[in-house]
Amino acid sequence: MTHSVAVLVGSLRKGSINRTVAHALARVAEGKLRFDFVEIGDLPLYNDDLWQNGRGPAPVERMRAQVLGADAVLLVTPEYNRAVPGLLGNALDWGSRPSGKSCWVGKPAACAGASGGAIGTAAAQIHLKAHMVTLGMIPMGRPEFYLAFKPDAFGDDGSVRDDSLRGFLQGFVDALAGHVGRLAPVSA
Repeated sequence: MTHSVAVLVGSLRKGSINRTVAHALARVAEGKLRFDFVEIGDLPLYNDDLWQNGRGPAPVERMRAQVLGADAVLLVTPEYNRAVPGLLGNALDWGSRPSGKSCWVGKPAACAGASGGAIGTAAAQIHLKAHMVTLGMIPMGRPEFYLAFKPDAFGDDGSVRDDSLRGFLQGFVDALAGHVGRLAPVSA
C-alpha cells in the first residue's frame, strides 16, 4: 500500500526553491509515498468571522478535506526572518479550526526546508516543529532536513542531478515512509 502525504509548501513563488525541493522529494518518493500538493495560496487570512455554520470559505474546506483524506502531512517551509512564513502559519490556523475539529490531530508529519544559506531553514523548522506538536501532529524527529540549496543540483523537471543529494533525499523519504507506516491506519 502506498500512503498519501498532503504536502504544503510555504511559498507562493513559481520558482520557489522549496517548491523545487518538494517536487524533487515527490519524485524520489514514487512507489513509496504519494505526494498530494495542497494549494494554500488562495486561503483568506484567518478570520473567525468567516466561519458560517461550522464551515469555512471554499478554499479552506478544500484544504481541510485534502489534509483529512491524507495519511500524513509534509510541511516544506522557507525561512523568513528566522521564522515560518505567514502563508504557512495561516494554513495551520485554518486547519486547526473550528475548535475540536482540527484536521491536523493525529497526523504523522514531517517538515523540511531549503534556503541559500548554510543552515537551510533550521530556525524556522524549530518553530514549526513546536507548532506541529501543539496542533496534535506526530512529527518525525529524524532525520532533520536542513538544506543549503544549490540550483545546479536540480533539473527543471524536479529531477536530482547530484548523487549525494539524491541519497539525502532518499534517506528522508525512507524515514518518512517508515514513520507514516508505523502510525497511519491501513486503508482497505
